Amino acid sequence: MTGSAATPASSDNARFDALVAEAAAASVDGWDFSWFDGRATEERPSWGYARAMADRMGAARAALDIQTGGGEVLASAPVLPPLTVATESWPPNIARATALLHPRGAVVVADTDEPPLPFGDDAFDLVVSRHPVTTWWEEIARVLAPGGIYFSQQVGRESVFELVEYFLGPLTAEERGARDPQDAGRAAEAAGLEVTDLRAERLRIEFHDIGAVVHFLRKVIWMVPGFTVDAYLPQLRSLHRLIEAEGPFVAHSARFLIEARKPGSPATVRG
Repeated sequence: MTGSAATPASSDNARFDALVAEAAAASVDGWDFSWFDGRATEERPSWGYARAMADRMGAARAALDIQTGGGEVLASAPVLPPLTVATESWPPNIARATALLHPRGAVVVADTDEPPLPFGDDAFDLVVSRHPVTTWWEEIARVLAPGGIYFSQQVGRESVFELVEYFLGPLTAEERGARDPQDAGRAAEAAGLEVTDLRAERLRIEFHDIGAVVHFLRKVIWMVPGFTVDAYLPQLRSLHRLIEAEGPFVAHSARFLIEARKPGSPATVRG
């Protein structure tokens, strides 16, 4: 008895199911994007946040990393200050960051990511944050010591909106205008900080298969709030066919760098 050959449609469905199942089963803990190797690419900002952050860590005495995720970026610094603290709200990330940072002498504090920060006034000469969901400028100004620095890479306007609108449809002008770097600069100054650097770039992203899209939307949960495979199955199937026929789906991330200083002279260390 001779079996019938698989049709192109059935083969395509099988590939779709396999890619989606693999991505749906992958861990999204921490802020490690190595799962995307060979499946998606993203240009990096020219300023090199991790390297620049590490340089500032090496010169600091007391540092705070807000919303550290799994602690991967902070842990990449070769030298940490004598007092280094990180905050995080999501329990799986708290455990991951603790395992990664405690051997380096850094303390991870469970925090709700809502004000107030659980620290006293003028506690840190360096505060950093990579891709914070919200920046509470008044709190940053409060915990910074005079002369202290806030250094952060943040998500800018219309980041990956090509993908977001594929799933959600056209967004409003208000949604498109959110996370404007100039608004961040004005908010920092309103909190009493002096903005010393503010730069923005748009960067090309390519998703090479539908599994990469699923993993991205599961990991970066604010892009398509409430995303599940079942809820967006028609859009996923349509996008899969588009990628298979035309090649990678192209979007653009938006990033900005902001550095701000708290006025005043650093405290003198006395022996």
